[in-house]
Amino acid sequence: MADETDKSTRQARGARDDRLKSALRENLKRRKLQARERAASADPSQNDDGSPNEGTAGKTSD
Repeated sequence: MADETDKSTRQARGARDDRLKSALRENLKRRKLQARERAASADPSQNDDGSPNEGTAGKTSD
């Protein structure tokens, strides 16, 4: 009887571990996607028209 209890406990723990692994994996994917979206939307090296900002400080348009 103790063997059956140990076996069911191990199975329950294994199922819980699998659920936690899956949840952590999905959370990591979501956080990476959010970080990529933030980096893309807050990219200071690009103007609205897609041209780089470098070298434009102090210059006036002709």
